[in-house]
Formats: sequence, C-alpha cells, structure tokens
Amino acid sequence: MSSRVCKLPFQGTENQERELRALIEKLHGQEGALMPVLQGAQEIYGYLPIEVMEIISTAMNIPLEEVYGVATFYSQFSLNPKGRYKVSVCLGTACYVKGSGDVYAKLQEKLGIGSGECTPDGEFSLEACRCIGACGLAPVMTINEDVYGRLVPDDIDGILAKYREA
Repeated sequence: MSSRVCKLPFQGTENQERELRALIEKLHGQEGALMPVLQGAQEIYGYLPIEVMEIISTAMNIPLEEVYGVATFYSQFSLNPKGRYKVSVCLGTACYVKGSGDVYAKLQEKLGIGSGECTPDGEFSLEACRCIGACGLAPVMTINEDVYGRLVPDDIDGILAKYREA
C-alpha cells in the first residue's frame, strides 16, 4: 500500500528551517543529540520528510542512513505527513474482540488508504493504535480529539461525512 502514501509535496518554510537549525546548533556536540533533534524536527514539521532528514544529516555531520535508521526504528516518528483529520483505531485486545478490525478495514476501504498513510487531498490520515484506555466503549476510534465508541462498520460513513462537510 506504500504507493498510496500521501504524496503532498514538502512545504517547509524558512521559519521552520531556522527553528530546526537553531535546535541543532543548541544541541550540537552533545552525546545522543540525534534523538532530541529528530523529536524537535517532528514537532516543527509534524513529520520527518527526507528533506528535513537531509538538513539534520548535513548540519550534524551524521550519515543520512543513520538519521533515517533512527527515524524508522522508533515508532514515535512519522515519515509521512498527517492529514487534517488524524483517524486512529484501537486494535487492542478489548476493541479487537469486539470488532475493531472490521471498523479499521471499513475505514481503509472508505478512505482508500492503509495504516500510516494519508489521503491525496491531505484531509485524512489513518493509523492503528494498541489501547487508548477506553475499553468500556470498545471498539473505539478517535478523529483528532473526538472519541467514538461502540462502533460498527456501518457507523463509518456517517462519521466521516461530518468531517468532509466541515
């Protein structure tokens, strides 16, 4: 499904790059500085596109392969942009046994994307998570800060429609 990853062009600003370079300068030379730089870069840009990893690589004199390796090893980092609406479906045990897998499959079908991807228009991104602590409402999904519980696949069209109309 990687061919459906959101292909929005990188749209970093000069201010974002200045902020990233200031962070790198602040942490330059410190042991283990790559992790906080990557975390800061993701806060600045919302994800870690290759263009940002190249800046980090060059400015910190770390091979791009190493920067990429760290960014892809830790699940906290995203290499893909997130949509305006971040959809997350709990696939933890309580939710899964109550049908969250079917809800997730319906979302993939309706949005035309898989896990970690975003729609070509940049409106929706989709991911699975393990537990959000709302087991009593299983199965559960969130869209940004909104929580939806006791879901069945037939609920998906109506829920997505609210965001498409917004």
